[in-house]
Amino acid sequence: MVYSFLRPLFFALDPEHAHHLSINALKLLQTSQRRPTPAFSHQRLAQDLWGLRFPNPVGLAAGYDKNAVVPLVWSTLGFGFAELGTITAQAQPGNPKPRIFRLAQDRALINRLGFNNDGARAIAQRLPSLLSPQSSRPIPLGFNIGKSKITPLSDAVADYLESCKKLLPFTDYLVVNVSSPNTPALRKLQEAERLGRLLEALLASMRQFAETEHTSSKPLLVKIAPDLDTAAIEEIAQLALSVGVSGLIATNTTVERSGLRAGSPETGGLSGHPLATRARAVLRTAYRAVEGRLPIIGVGGIFSAEEAYERICAGASLVQIYTGLIYEGPFLAQRIVRGLVRIVEREGLPHLRDVVGRDV
Repeated sequence: MVYSFLRPLFFALDPEHAHHLSINALKLLQTSQRRPTPAFSHQRLAQDLWGLRFPNPVGLAAGYDKNAVVPLVWSTLGFGFAELGTITAQAQPGNPKPRIFRLAQDRALINRLGFNNDGARAIAQRLPSLLSPQSSRPIPLGFNIGKSKITPLSDAVADYLESCKKLLPFTDYLVVNVSSPNTPALRKLQEAERLGRLLEALLASMRQFAETEHTSSKPLLVKIAPDLDTAAIEEIAQLALSVGVSGLIATNTTVERSGLRAGSPETGGLSGHPLATRARAVLRTAYRAVEGRLPIIGVGGIFSAEEAYERICAGASLVQIYTGLIYEGPFLAQRIVRGLVRIVEREGLPHLRDVVGRDV
């Protein structure tokens, strides 16, 4: 209710300026905490995946905390995990401003930020003050890595490897972003041959790190686009199984504009409610293709517990939100988690995982 009164004030600001204000507010909250707050958990929601304990299935999607400046605040807001980035090997300013646009009538955003971030080296140098490799943390934290804009596709593997090596000591899981529409030619890395080379190189590097550190190898996930056809989704899913990837994330933002109430001339990736139907369809296809053998994170247009539950029934072991925070406020994750508790109790489910893929 409070946010419903404050939202017009935020929406009067430029979207990117409003975002920076929210990050600064979260910095203050993080600094004021004597220790990270445990995330809300429930025995019917908590689960172990990839050797990690998820207190609840609702996570922060990549794109909000691009420079990993507030990694320890997300559990306070109710999240069960958080994904930081996207981070590239080279620091880059991103695309020219303005580059974020609200479509309030559609409860959507268009962004063409272009992986603006401080670069893997600078971010890794800051992280020890927040996240020592051995530090305990209330929720799993993932890092999402992408290709630097200046790096040609022919050198993409080396570019991703540089980010991987810098960030691996601090992450609980790593995500390969080959699906953003805002870096030229990036989505070509979803082609099976290119993607296979990239994944095999990253997995080899991660195994080498694990051997050096005398620990188990960390999970590697692939984030896919909603604009792929069925054959391409199935091909990526089979590739993920064959090379040993730990999971998929479905989906990134879309370049499609069908179904919008208010048209927009702006280019970039569309997120929010208009993406939900397609994101759910891609999730179903991916779940069928991996035959339930790989966990999938569902993301795209989730604004409520009911929508999160639908996504889980469609094959998601975990879900993520971002655009919903802009329209529903910072405590959306808490509301979704509490709503999921009510749903599983109403349905008489021993555990939420019992319905993963039920409707596929």
